Parts: sequence; C-alpha cells; structure tokens
Amino acid sequence: QVQLLESGGGLVQDGGSLRLSCAASGRTFSSPTMGWFRQAPGKEREFVAAITWSGYNTYYADSVKGRFTISRDNSKNTVHLQMNTVKPEDTAVYYCAAGYVATSYYSRYEYNYWGQGTQVTVSS
Repeated sequence: QVQLLESGGGLVQDGGSLRLSCAASGRTFSSPTMGWFRQAPGKEREFVAAITWSGYNTYYADSVKGRFTISRDNSKNTVHLQMNTVKPEDTAVYYCAAGYVATSYYSRYEYNYWGQGTQVTVSS
C-alpha cells in the first residue's frame, strides 16, 4: 500500500503564495503520475494539476494555469504545488493523488492512491 501525506496548507491572503508538499511512502511502485485535486464545500472534487514520472509533462486546470506550478523530486518521493497569486475561489481541501493514468490526467478515477488532504483558505 502507498501512503501519501500532504503538508503546507493554511490561511493565506488574496494575492499571496503557498507551497503544498506531498510525501509518498510505503510500497515502492514505479513511474506513477502524481496529481493534485481540490474539493470545496458542497462541490465535486476537481483536478488541479498533474505531473508525469519524468517531470517533463505537466497538466493544469484552466483556473490555475499561470498561477500554480507542480513539480516533483523522485529521489525524495515528493511532489509540490507552488500556488501564487491565490484567490478566494482557491479555498478548498487539497488532495495529493498517485496512479498509472491510462486515459485522462484530469480524471480523479485514474488515480489509485490519495492523501488525507490539507486545507487551504484564502482570505479576501
């Protein structure tokens, strides 16, 4: 079993920055895609960003493109989400996910492992 643990969430002001991290541990598996999703109260869990094993390919939701950056360090089994110019609508619980994506990087159903989530609150 793979465990994912997110950190770095918190309260940030509108226009500020925050960096989320996700550490993977447990059963070793190779070449997973890593992703970030988020879920606001009363809404469906939605895709934020994903990165392939090599790190060469990244994918972003239109709502965060140009503001968020996903990166990974395979030597440390970690993935990060740098969030810049945050907005109140970015407020949500952010989840780290891992899996072997076959069809769509944007679909939560492609990811097999999930963290517990970390709360991000953007104040206006």
